[in-house]
Amino acid sequence: MNDHAQSSAEPVDPELQELAGRVFDAARAGDAVALITYINAGVPVNLTNQNGDTLVMLAAYHGHTDAVQALIDRGADVNRLNDKGQSPLAGALFRGEDAVVRTLVAGGADVRAGHPTAVDAARMFGREDLVSLLEPKPE
Repeated sequence: MNDHAQSSAEPVDPELQELAGRVFDAARAGDAVALITYINAGVPVNLTNQNGDTLVMLAAYHGHTDAVQALIDRGADVNRLNDKGQSPLAGALFRGEDAVVRTLVAGGADVRAGHPTAVDAARMFGREDLVSLLEPKPE
């Protein structure tokens, strides 16, 4: 299983496709135990779907803090953008998932990655409480 969707010229093994579907469903559902099991069995932690969404993007967008943390603990790239240029951090902020936002920031998420950036999204939604978390503090 490679890290990104196969090119359309290559036939996709139906069993592999079904497994990938289960892994992405586990991320959407926040099933951290299943995600850990799949990753420990060799599924890439940065597996992406046809939209460029990673497991951490799906877990973050759906508000699953434990799954996001489990993926971070296993080396997930918290800054990988999807095909629309969106970051997991901005996705979580857009959905109002404050605990996930904090988990991603603690996990090293770049507050200026993607479009809109997480800082821009926080301002757009009037979340000054999160702007103060996301903005670097002057030293």
